[in-house]
Amino acid sequence: MRRMASGLNNSFTLIPNQKYRRSNRRSSYFSSTLDSNFQPLSTLGHFKALPLEIFQVILRYLSVKDISILSMVSKTISQHIINYISTSSGSKRLLLQYFHNHELPPRRQDWDLLEHYRSLGLLFKRCTLLLPTKERLKYIHRKLEEVPCFKFSGCAAPTQCLGLPCYGVFLQTLTAGWDELECHRVYNFLCELTNLPRKMQSVVCGKPGSAQKLELRIRLFCRKVLLDHWTHRSDSAFWLTRILKPWPMVNQARLLYIIFGPISQNGQVVWQKMIEEATDESSLKGLADAIKLLYDTGTKEWTADDVISLVDELSVVPHEWLLENNAHLLILSGNNICFTFMASKAVNGRATELARLIVYFALVCEKELYCMDWAVKMMQKVCKVFSTPVEEKNFLQSVAKTFAYVILEILQSLMSGDRDEDGRSFMNLFHLVHAQANFHKEVLCLAMNTVST
Repeated sequence: MRRMASGLNNSFTLIPNQKYRRSNRRSSYFSSTLDSNFQPLSTLGHFKALPLEIFQVILRYLSVKDISILSMVSKTISQHIINYISTSSGSKRLLLQYFHNHELPPRRQDWDLLEHYRSLGLLFKRCTLLLPTKERLKYIHRKLEEVPCFKFSGCAAPTQCLGLPCYGVFLQTLTAGWDELECHRVYNFLCELTNLPRKMQSVVCGKPGSAQKLELRIRLFCRKVLLDHWTHRSDSAFWLTRILKPWPMVNQARLLYIIFGPISQNGQVVWQKMIEEATDESSLKGLADAIKLLYDTGTKEWTADDVISLVDELSVVPHEWLLENNAHLLILSGNNICFTFMASKAVNGRATELARLIVYFALVCEKELYCMDWAVKMMQKVCKVFSTPVEEKNFLQSVAKTFAYVILEILQSLMSGDRDEDGRSFMNLFHLVHAQANFHKEVLCLAMNTVST
């Protein structure tokens, strides 16, 4: 019995070892089928005994986020995931393309699709971590070129397509944390792919509105892919700088208008809007936010003089704007830009232009229900820029005279029978008279408070 027990014990001790050896040989066989470049089996963990097909089946049941986490386990597993992405089933599952699908509620559908591509960007970022930047971009491009809506002119209905925003969140996730040199390479790579500089040259050197479809596609690509998805303003400023800086100032202003200016309901850039009529805040906000972005983020490539020159150039795109629209843009651009712009004019002896701007500041404040004391305080700050009391006094007299002149100008136009059908001129006169009254009320309050103190 003891011999039998001893024999049984020996057999039990041998069987696991034998099974282990057979399992080891089998895993070696499967590992060679998974990757032509042999890797140590330990890097596969519990997946070492699985055929490639079974491993890929497991990946189908994981979320994109989980796959991206798995890709960090080892270089071997990361390579297997890259191989899975290259398969038709992996590509079909990961590169979703229902950018025009309106069966689901739009908000939920859009959010889910954007989140999917944000996760996919993280997956590609982790899988290509060990590659040089240029090779990473080439590999990613080979995969993404399968999606027509990611291409510059790939979608027939770009304004109703979610393709470019998905491409944008993908790139944002992929490049987050990269240094400026790498991001420069990304922008240059995109320019080569899309021939973006040549397309920009075509619209900034041609007649405004002569290539409406191209203007729209440049606007959408720059906004949806390069600019809209960053959480940090400094990142947005970096990419906007890449777009604008290669061009002369006059072309920078044209590009800024194409990308951020007002558009019609069918998505076309409205070039005449600033010239023909006073516009509302929504038409100017995009331009103002872009100007603030360049001025406030402390980007070393933009001095205060650069930004002021850009604002000056913008106000004549495509021709000289109505002064009311120019004043409105300065108000929306913030106190620092507005004061710097006006101080520049004061230093250069352009007091008459300054006086007209102050009048239209007051008019915009009245129309848009902004605080009128803002216009008065801005005038007060500008007065301190003048080098002599005589210059300051002449400027203040010019403001008072300009109020009267602009009111009489509108009144004369109305009396001559030059009226618009919607009564816009009459309403402008109405607002201007009230603006003058409220402006001088704030001036008197300020003067009386100064005297009493």
